[in-house]
Amino acid sequence: MQLIGKLKQQARKLKSEVQVLILAYADKRTPLTAKILIGLTVGYLLSPIDLIPDFIPVIGYLDDLIIVPLLITLSIKLIPAAVLIEARQNVRDNPQKFKKSNWIFAMIIILIWLTLFYMAYRHFSYLWK
Repeated sequence: MQLIGKLKQQARKLKSEVQVLILAYADKRTPLTAKILIGLTVGYLLSPIDLIPDFIPVIGYLDDLIIVPLLITLSIKLIPAAVLIEARQNVRDNPQKFKKSNWIFAMIIILIWLTLFYMAYRHFSYLWK
């Protein structure tokens, strides 16, 4: 049980880095590979749909405990040190600034999922006729 508690604490700590990732994504000095991974990370984190649904006992929390922290850690490793330092400082100086932007990103992710569901429905709708 103590291991799970430590993993959850680490996951929360890494999730706080999401705002740093969003700032680093907007920085021109961040390489394209880092931007792609940051986009996937933030998109997955804000997505209402998990790779492994949370209602599945034990396994359902694997994405929260392993996948998300791994994506965040990999994203951080790809960001240049100077960009990372500036982004963290900016988040510390303006903590309230980013609450609104999270909603914008979440809405974009939801729109992407709705579009994908609609496209799948259109593609497979002939099966239900």
